[in-house]
Amino acid sequence: MFERILKDPKALARHQNGPLAEERRRYLFHCAAKEQTTGETLHGLANYLLVIAEALRLDKRPGELISPDEVDAEVHRWIHRPRRKNVGKLQIAFRNRAIRWLTYLGRMQLPPSVQRPFADYVAQFTEHLCQERGLAPGTVALCERTIHGFLGTIHKARLRLKTLTVAQVNDLLAKDVQDRGFARSTVSRQASVLREFIRFGEKRNWFRQGLADGIQAPRVYRHEGLPVGPSWDDVKRLLTAAEGDRPTDIRDRAILMLLAVYGLRAGEVVTLRLEDFDWKHEVLNVPHGKRKKPRTYPLCRPVGDAVLRYLCEVRPRTDYREVFLTRIAPIKPMDPCAVGEMVQKRLHALGLTLPHYGSHVLRHACATHLQSQGLSLKEIGDHLGHRSPETTRIYAKVDLAALRAVGDFNLEGLL
Repeated sequence: MFERILKDPKALARHQNGPLAEERRRYLFHCAAKEQTTGETLHGLANYLLVIAEALRLDKRPGELISPDEVDAEVHRWIHRPRRKNVGKLQIAFRNRAIRWLTYLGRMQLPPSVQRPFADYVAQFTEHLCQERGLAPGTVALCERTIHGFLGTIHKARLRLKTLTVAQVNDLLAKDVQDRGFARSTVSRQASVLREFIRFGEKRNWFRQGLADGIQAPRVYRHEGLPVGPSWDDVKRLLTAAEGDRPTDIRDRAILMLLAVYGLRAGEVVTLRLEDFDWKHEVLNVPHGKRKKPRTYPLCRPVGDAVLRYLCEVRPRTDYREVFLTRIAPIKPMDPCAVGEMVQKRLHALGLTLPHYGSHVLRHACATHLQSQGLSLKEIGDHLGHRSPETTRIYAKVDLAALRAVGDFNLEGLL
């Protein structure tokens, strides 16, 4: 393995004669075969492994477990050597590579697992959300984090769930606004999750009866905010800027077209599988919607060409069935957050001024564009996969031309 990635004879000899040469060689082969790490990345990783083995004196301590604190201490000493640049990036790279390699060797001392308070209660509630409510995994995970935070605060304050009062719960919500600067909509959403959890617990005698009904939250009016996204001309500029022959551009352009043309959510894009594209009948299936309600679209030619180019020229050969994969090893399906960060970066590059820059603004741009083309709210809702027409009604507020026509309507003939 060293001979494949190291061309300089002196560097090759240093790596071959360095500590734990066989362990380093085996890990590099693992990264190349299992994680599809490229040659350039393997070259840098080999240098890091040699430095880590020397710095931690791993050959002098056979079989000894290394704690994360020891890794952090060595990282601190290593990055503060003279003439060291880009200290922040080097610190993260050194630590991540050390922990991954030591874990692979079975020499990483894992921290003791901490049992969260009332974990069994949260597990029962999340199972209820998945099995009975049929909520999407992302929504369930958000509810789980909210409840864990609430119960952790209750446990830290040494309060008992059975004797918890409405005033105490409302004080905790108000504290989030004051100390953490949460927006009204965030606190309202947290209160909604807590109400449902507490009602679930009241049926199981975890809480006193009637506690959920007394929880207060800031008033958030229906359709209070407008769904603001870039104009369709800006969306075209965004797609044009992603044209190119770089592998990242080819992948990102396919993702951007799915977000803009079909109004898909980031979570729906990253869960698309190879079999969801029916190339013979030119159909795109989206089976993993927010409410687990599958949708089917005609596969328009520009989107199909962009996805097909990514599949043929860029996508790594792997056992994963998900369409969109990471570009950096370890190769794995993309995360919705990565899609949002990609869209945000490209929107900022265009110099656009928007309230938000995540992937969801392209969904709003899609809906607004469809409305400008004369589609009804029912058709737009079906296209976006809305379960209720109430969700689509908000786009009527952004149709300024139609609202202006209503305002200018002459009522003289009717009076």
